[in-house]
Amino acid sequence: MPAEAKVVKVEASTDRPALPALTERQAARRRRILHASAQLASRGGFDAVQMREVAESSQVALGTLYRYFPSKVHLLVATMQDQLEHMHGTLRKKPPTGDTPAERVAETLMRAFRALQREPHLADAMVRALTFADRSVSPEVDQVSRQTTLIILDAMGVADPGPAQLSAVRVIEHTWHSALITWLSGRASIAQVKIDIETVCRLIDLTSQEEPREPRA
Repeated sequence: MPAEAKVVKVEASTDRPALPALTERQAARRRRILHASAQLASRGGFDAVQMREVAESSQVALGTLYRYFPSKVHLLVATMQDQLEHMHGTLRKKPPTGDTPAERVAETLMRAFRALQREPHLADAMVRALTFADRSVSPEVDQVSRQTTLIILDAMGVADPGPAQLSAVRVIEHTWHSALITWLSGRASIAQVKIDIETVCRLIDLTSQEEPREPRA
């Protein structure tokens, strides 16, 4: 099924407050902030992202920046979600070609990995922020997890995943993030990352016979 035709459903967490809707002007301001964050991180990694410089580059007041993102960690985790969202759009334009869901997910995650590989400073900054994130950053971390889940489910071609499938997706997501960390720290080669991703994606085959979920009333 072409990726454009898929409608993937992922239930929202009920224990987190929904983020307020932004006006068009606020959304544009937020995009400028995220773009500035990504640009600074691309040049010098985590340490290069200074809130005052982000404010100046995005042409917003420093106080306004802090209202959007209370800390650099909040900002960089949100930057990761934004990067994954753009990556998802690119992946949908050229869907994976594997014969099985496991092959398609492995191909998709390796393409995403190689996109991050081209911007190692940015990847390092975002992953470090995700590692440093405490409970106050939970809404932003949830968005990163949600976007990663959408990418995986889209590659699987599953519109309404069952519990076993969602469990497999979570394990795959954890492995992918761990692979990023080990690669960025120099403890794993690209070849090893590929092997690990392909291995964990085989979990999808184990959930392929799961009974479809009952339609919601």
